[in-house]
Amino acid sequence: MLSKKIPKRDRFGIFLKIESVSIETMALILEAAFEIKPNKINLLNKARINIEILKRFFTISSELKIVSDKAYFSVEIDLQEISKMINGWIKYLKLGNTA
Repeated sequence: MLSKKIPKRDRFGIFLKIESVSIETMALILEAAFEIKPNKINLLNKARINIEILKRFFTISSELKIVSDKAYFSVEIDLQEISKMINGWIKYLKLGNTA
């Protein structure tokens, strides 16, 4: 668990924002999963933007030495993979709408 290693002042600062954006992103992805096809792309685009925001927050956290380099690289790899999956889902939906 990453939050236990974060200093208290950062846990209620940038890390609180990271948690908030992460939960919002998860909610958007889950909502997209249960939504009808035409409404999925808008939700996934919002989730994609949130993933990019999370990447920036973790970059800042790493630069400020709030998280270790090891934790940063691990999270960054996960965020890149999630971003690829969302982009693939969006591409699939767009191809399905044009065919």
